[in-house]
Amino acid sequence: MAITYQFNKTSLQGLEKNLKMRQRTLPTLQSKESALRLEVKKAKDEVKALDEEVNRRIKDYDKMIALWGEFDTSLIHVDDVKMSVKKIAGVRIPILEEVVYSTKSFSIYDSPKWFYDGFEQLKAIADIGIRQEFVHRKVDLLEYARKKTTQKVNLFEKVQIPGYQDAIRKIKRFMEDEENLSKSSQKIVKAKRQREADNAQQGKEAAL
Repeated sequence: MAITYQFNKTSLQGLEKNLKMRQRTLPTLQSKESALRLEVKKAKDEVKALDEEVNRRIKDYDKMIALWGEFDTSLIHVDDVKMSVKKIAGVRIPILEEVVYSTKSFSIYDSPKWFYDGFEQLKAIADIGIRQEFVHRKVDLLEYARKKTTQKVNLFEKVQIPGYQDAIRKIKRFMEDEENLSKSSQKIVKAKRQREADNAQQGKEAAL
């Protein structure tokens, strides 16, 4: 980002104000970035644990594949997924609260004894699968926020703050040079006037 400025006091004050604002904000951004990195790691660990749980459930399901062929999957249905929103490191994250199911009645006499357990197993698998989607979304949101914060930290730390500091140095150096030049000019004018006054005085004395 190119910093535009002029070699005057007003521009200098504006640059100093912008520099101080970024220097005050940078530690907050760095803290936020660290917090987001930690939350991303925790969320990824959660994804890994859920992935392992899903794989375990699928293996258990495969062991009973012959029995599942008898199960009527239309007997259970996901009616609603209740969620809330929670702020994590300043990021709004959807949180799974409850999965609401509806089940159709069936005859316990005409159905295999394991059907009731089948309901519970399907609910458990569905719960984990839905929770898995929420956690993946959580990772995506946190990772996006972390990247944006890192970009801003780098912008402040490596581009804007050094850029403002450099511009301020240049303006101050220019103003100092101008001031020194002005003082030198004043000294030259003063010395010239003093010589003229001395010459005039000497001329008067010679005339007497």
